[in-house]
Amino acid sequence: EEPVSQSRSPSSVNRDMTAIRAALNHALDEGFVTSDAAWRVALRPISNADGRRDCYIDRSGRQALIGAAAGDLSAFLKGLSLVPLRPGALADLKVSNLHQQLQVLTIGKDKSGQDRRIKLPPQTFEFIKSLCVDKRPEAPVFIRENGTAWKKDNWKKPFKEAAKLAGLAPAVTAYAIRHSVITDLVTGESGAAPLDLLTVAQLSGTSVAMIERHYGHLRSDLASIALASLAV
Repeated sequence: EEPVSQSRSPSSVNRDMTAIRAALNHALDEGFVTSDAAWRVALRPISNADGRRDCYIDRSGRQALIGAAAGDLSAFLKGLSLVPLRPGALADLKVSNLHQQLQVLTIGKDKSGQDRRIKLPPQTFEFIKSLCVDKRPEAPVFIRENGTAWKKDNWKKPFKEAAKLAGLAPAVTAYAIRHSVITDLVTGESGAAPLDLLTVAQLSGTSVAMIERHYGHLRSDLASIALASLAV
């Protein structure tokens, strides 16, 4: 399949430039170069790159999307809907990442830069366990119909087709599922009590600061309800 080419988001560009700037500044500190003029302005971070993610898919929309997708993609989208992982991290899961006795999933490759472990609820555990049957430990949990692992360049087109069949907006992406799941965890929209932001950050493999920046505004109604309870 031909890879799909597209422009990178400003936040992704900023993230990559951070490492490049660090390497160049280290070279300057060590005396390998005499000036930072070549990159000081050219590698300046893009302003306002980390805007809020506003493409939210409610629970019924996620169910419709899963139902509209082909079997292999349907399982992948269900996985995204059950655990707040980045699509790439879900695609990278191996059978060995699931500890079946403890019902714990280890996320070993993600932007957080370190392993994290998630205790799975029974229904989610049984779903992921079912995808591991008769597979070797190094095999991907989520595989395509042709037996290969999912990658962003081969889920984009079938995802768009499934989203269209499900009646979702054209702007919806696989990443929007993660955003929607995190939103539900923060607000309690799924029916459970809202989680504190630290726990949401730990589950999703990001910082509390990022969760506060992108999702903190969703807690305003909860704060209002809490203040109303103080009425005398």
